[in-house]
Amino acid sequence: MKNIFAIALIFVTAAATADDIDKRQVLHLTELQRDHVLTEMRALLSGTQKILEALYKEDMTAIAAHARSLGMGMAHKGEDHLKSVLPREFMQLGMSVHKAFDEIAADAEALKDSRYTLRQLSESMKNCVACHESYQIHVEKPSATRRTYSPDHPHHH
Repeated sequence: MKNIFAIALIFVTAAATADDIDKRQVLHLTELQRDHVLTEMRALLSGTQKILEALYKEDMTAIAAHARSLGMGMAHKGEDHLKSVLPREFMQLGMSVHKAFDEIAADAEALKDSRYTLRQLSESMKNCVACHESYQIHVEKPSATRRTYSPDHPHHH
């Protein structure tokens, strides 16, 4: 009986998984562009964790510093090459996150209200969720005309 249950569970799980087709918009990026986007996302995630830790300690100065590092100043580090590739909506979501971190920094310093900061952070994270629910990244394969490494090629030692 246990075996029948296990087999049935496998089929139900497989059927549910097959129906969950990823409907997110595909962003076709080069490896370098993908690395830039993911590096920034990891920095935002890490910075958010640091803000949460500072919130726990009610260290409003640290909150402001961490939030400011994720603000609009961060947004302008090498993103010009992505503007022509990424959808306008994707860029707008990203910019709204950076602006929100600038607001969090300013309000943390001015208001010194950790609960207000927590609410702001929660609201800002909705943009992160919306983006991850809407987009997926696929790396463009190098074109066939590009040369790839070959150990037999005379110029490689």
